[in-house]
Amino acid sequence: MTDSAPNTPEHSLLGKPATYKSEYDASLLFPISRSGKREEIGLGSSLPFFGVDIWNAYEISWLNMRGKPQVAIAAITVPADSPNIIESKSFKLYLNSFNQTRLAGTDALVSLLQADLSAGFGAAVQVKLTTPDQFDKLAMHELQGQLLDRLDVEVDSYTPNPTLLTANVDEPAVEETLISHLLKSNCLVTGQPDWGSVQIHYVGPQINQEGLLQYLIGFRDHNEFHEQCVERIFVDIMRHCKPQKLSVYARYTRRGGLDINPWRSNFSTGQGPDNRRNARQ
Repeated sequence: MTDSAPNTPEHSLLGKPATYKSEYDASLLFPISRSGKREEIGLGSSLPFFGVDIWNAYEISWLNMRGKPQVAIAAITVPADSPNIIESKSFKLYLNSFNQTRLAGTDALVSLLQADLSAGFGAAVQVKLTTPDQFDKLAMHELQGQLLDRLDVEVDSYTPNPTLLTANVDEPAVEETLISHLLKSNCLVTGQPDWGSVQIHYVGPQINQEGLLQYLIGFRDHNEFHEQCVERIFVDIMRHCKPQKLSVYARYTRRGGLDINPWRSNFSTGQGPDNRRNARQ
């Protein structure tokens, strides 16, 4: 990992020219601690949620032992309680370092990926490869729920405003799943747009849908990484709407062959989030 430079976003390779190495180099991975941004939204060591970040990597290639190129798609599942995230450009550079690397097979690739990524994230990471003979089994799937985007709301602020979040605490609790395709935030370092869809499932006082949609649209000019945005949404809804149960799942469009899909929840249904890609991914 990068020991010689501080592991903060401004010291990463984001927004800077980079040389693409084509032979395996685990040192390219750039971990960033989750703690700083979590402290910013009032979280300590005891998290109010569990969850995962699912990375899908569509540009993985390596050489077999005879020098013939191989390709695959990888799904990388990272626990939300890992101490670090990996800066996405460094992740891309790391994956590209396999391009001219000879490996004995997919098991050898998975073993390297799991070891390196677990060290970078600081927790056990799971890697699943889909090879070309399985590509036709992959399917698209849209987030399910009531569409907030149907609402004709007026918006005059494009930074997150938690005071827009209200709930009817005097009425019986409800259970709802709400979705929006209007989530957009910007990279914390480069300001490049990150586009996503978000699904919010909760049990508790009924949330005002107009205010929730205005709040989500408010991320449009907000600079934060994907994982940090989802955790901010989770914390703001918990504080201002006080649901008993809450899960927040965002599916972001890919950049550089990678998409990142954070899921945070305070209750378990026995199943994790569905990793089938959305149409925009």
